[in-house]
Amino acid sequence: MKKRTMLVPLVGLLCGGCNSIKPATPNPSPEAAALLNYIRSLSGRHTLTGQHNYPNTKDASTRLAVKAWGKTPAIFGQDFGFARPGDKDAAAARPEIIAEVKRQYENGSIITLCWHAVPPTADEPVTFRPKPGAATNQLASVQGQLTDEQWNDVITPGTELYNHWCAQVDVIAGYLKQLQAAHVPVLWRPYHEMNGEWFWWGGRRGERGTTVLYRQLFDRLVNYHHLNNLVWIWSVDRPSTPERQFADYFPGRDYFDIAALDVYRNDFQKSYYNDLRKLAAGKPVTLGEVGPAPAPAVLKQQPKWTWWMLWAVGGRGMAVTNSPMRGLVNDPRSLSRDDPEYRKGITPIRAASGLPPLPPATPPAP
Repeated sequence: MKKRTMLVPLVGLLCGGCNSIKPATPNPSPEAAALLNYIRSLSGRHTLTGQHNYPNTKDASTRLAVKAWGKTPAIFGQDFGFARPGDKDAAAARPEIIAEVKRQYENGSIITLCWHAVPPTADEPVTFRPKPGAATNQLASVQGQLTDEQWNDVITPGTELYNHWCAQVDVIAGYLKQLQAAHVPVLWRPYHEMNGEWFWWGGRRGERGTTVLYRQLFDRLVNYHHLNNLVWIWSVDRPSTPERQFADYFPGRDYFDIAALDVYRNDFQKSYYNDLRKLAAGKPVTLGEVGPAPAPAVLKQQPKWTWWMLWAVGGRGMAVTNSPMRGLVNDPRSLSRDDPEYRKGITPIRAASGLPPLPPATPPAP
């Protein structure tokens, strides 16, 4: 990318007084600060469109979305993977993921990344669900639970499992550093759906629970690896049981920039929206994963959602092919990569990264 220009002060014009809320990362990169300011500026005015992609498929789901919607999603989503080579979730695809992310960013997309993290009890690759008959104390899958003793070791510095966890995180940090060096800011959503017990990192309340692991990751990436291109997203699922209430998984205001909710089965209850906004306390809120996407009527009643992201095609994100999507993406509230207001709005972010403004969009082929 080109050498960055000094247009960063312009980002403050996007957001009025929202700079009074400090970013979670001390001294964020200019492009990360510009991205966060842009997301803040959307709250209550617009909602960005987004599409996730499986790790080993590059932009396959995004291309299907373009064909179905008639517009390019504003947000390009990807995951760092965990599975064997050749699987759609292959961890070996990471070099190609980084190359595709850079290409998408240069073409005008905002980038969001998550990671179905490998448990510290195993090495990559692992499965998504535990294999039948597998030993419960040797978890080698993204889903499943560690024993209480294993969990305590993971969050206790100096133990074997803590050191293994550090080594796994350090691998991902290396890829994030490649994006930092390329001046690509990232909407970073680690340990997503942390109030659910289906992933190994989630569902643990209390002083030594899931929030401790989230803050441990923050410290490792921000203070140890000095990553400053990440916009931190605290991500939860619907509070469908007494054990999944948002407040029990709140990491503290200093550890996130944006609060995210995952919603499937069209369950966009106003109470979820209100409760998340209360904890966010002025910080942006977003829909980290959805299937299907929220209808315009939902966004009218819940106008602070700053984006939504359909999951990859082949999962519960198949809604990319639904005909209502064209009505949603053409609603005045929605912004996609082809919309002039979006292309103008991200100009300060691109300037901070050393990229020129986007030219007017060429309509996608019908």
